[in-house]
Amino acid sequence: MLGMCRGRRKFLAASLALLFIPALTWLYLSVGSFQVKPLPLSPLEAQSSTPLGGAGERQALELRVRAVEEENRALRRELSRPPRSPAARLPNGGHRGNQSRTHSEEGTGDNEGQKAVALGNASDCVQQPVVDKCETIHVAIVCAGYNASRDVVTLVKSVLFHRRNPLHFHFITDSIAQQILSSLFHTWMVPAVRVDFYDADELKSEVSWIPNKHYSGIYGLMKLVLTKTLPSDLQRVIVLDTDITFATDIAELWAVFHKFKGQQVLGLVENQSDWYLGNLWKNHRPWPALGRGFNTGVILLLLDRLRKLRWEQMWRLTAERELMSMLSTSLADQDIFNAVIKQNPFLVHQLPCFWNVQLSDHTRSEKCYKDVSDLKVIHWNSPKKLRVKNKHVEFFRNLYLTFLEYDGNLLRRELFGCPSEADHNSENVGGTLGGPHQSGPVPVRRRGPAVPALRSGL
Repeated sequence: MLGMCRGRRKFLAASLALLFIPALTWLYLSVGSFQVKPLPLSPLEAQSSTPLGGAGERQALELRVRAVEEENRALRRELSRPPRSPAARLPNGGHRGNQSRTHSEEGTGDNEGQKAVALGNASDCVQQPVVDKCETIHVAIVCAGYNASRDVVTLVKSVLFHRRNPLHFHFITDSIAQQILSSLFHTWMVPAVRVDFYDADELKSEVSWIPNKHYSGIYGLMKLVLTKTLPSDLQRVIVLDTDITFATDIAELWAVFHKFKGQQVLGLVENQSDWYLGNLWKNHRPWPALGRGFNTGVILLLLDRLRKLRWEQMWRLTAERELMSMLSTSLADQDIFNAVIKQNPFLVHQLPCFWNVQLSDHTRSEKCYKDVSDLKVIHWNSPKKLRVKNKHVEFFRNLYLTFLEYDGNLLRRELFGCPSEADHNSENVGGTLGGPHQSGPVPVRRRGPAVPALRSGL
C-alpha cells in the first residue's frame, strides 16, 4: 500500500513539471515585448508618470525645472556678493544709527556710561561727523606751576601720536614751562603743528581775588578767562588738563562740536565721583551743581558764542555770589563752571563719559568702558596720580609710562595732501618777532606784551 502512494506522488510531480516548463518558457519570451517603466525618483517625476499629461504636460514640467534652476543660480550670485554695511541696510541711509548715537551722547544719569560703552565697539558702523583732514584743531592747555611741564609733555605726545590733522597748541605757561616746551618742539620738529605761548603771570590779576584750596593753586582758575586770553578770531577750542592721556585721535573729539544745538557752548563729561552730591562725609558742603556736576578736565568751548553771551560777566557774578557763603573754591575752576551751569543748564552739551575717564578715588569710571577699544581719554585727576586705586590701574599706568618714555622724534610724521607753509621750525624758537606770514618767528597772540612763539608749519 505504501509503495503505491509513493508511485503516485512521483507521477504527479513529473506531470506538473511537464506542464510548468512550457508555461515559464512562454512567459520569458513574452516579457521582451513589454516596455518596463522606471520607478519615479521624485514627486515631479511621479507627476509626469500620470496618464493626464502627454507631450504638453512633459513640456510644462521642463519649463518649471528650468525656472527653478534659474532661481537657484540667482540665489548663488546674491550670496557670492560682499555683505553690505549695517548702516546701508537701514532706511533713509542709516539714520537710525545716527539717532541712537546722538541719544547716547546727550543722555544723562547712570545710563549714560552704559549707553556710551554699548556703542563703543560699534562706532565703525555708525556714521560719524566728518572733520576735514586739513582742518586745524585748536587745543588750549594751562601749564604752569610745580611739575606741570612733565605732565604736559606726556599729554602732548599722546595727542601727536594719534592725530591725523594739523594742530595748533595754545599754552598758558610760566617762564620755566615755556622754555622747556620750546626746547622740546624745537628738537622734535613735528610738521603741521603750531604752538603759541601766553604768559600766565599776566593773567594772575584776573583770578587772584578768588580763594582756592585746590592743589593747582591760582593756575587752576585760569581756564575761566580763556575767552579773553585766546585770539578774538578763534571760534572753538578743546581745553585740556595737563594730567590727561589720549588713547584716540583728537579729531574725533573735535567732531563733537557739530552736535552742539541751540545755546550749547560748553561740552563736558559728567563728574564720576559723588563730590557734588554732598554725601562723602558729614557736613560736606560742595558748591552748587546740576546733578552730579561736570568735570572740567576736558572742555569743548565755543568761544564766539561765549563772548556773545558775555561769559566774563556771567562767571564773575556767579563766583562773587557763591563766595559770600562758600568763602573759597575746593576744586578751582570746576566749582565755578558748575555753579554757572546750575543757573544756566542750557549752556552744556553732555559728552559720553569715555571722553574723560576719571581715575580719582571713589569714582564710577569703570562704567565708562568694557574693553580697551572703548577708552578715548584717561584723566589722572587724583592727587595720588599713578598711585590711585582702580581695578585696571596697571593698564592705565603702563599706557601713561609708554608715552612718558616715547621718543618725540618718532612723531615727525608728514600729513600728506594738506597745503602748508614752509617748515621753519628750526628758526622759530627765540629770535626777533616777525609777521604771521614771514619766515621768522610768529608773535604770540595774547593779552599783554608779545613774546616770541614757536611755529612748526601749518
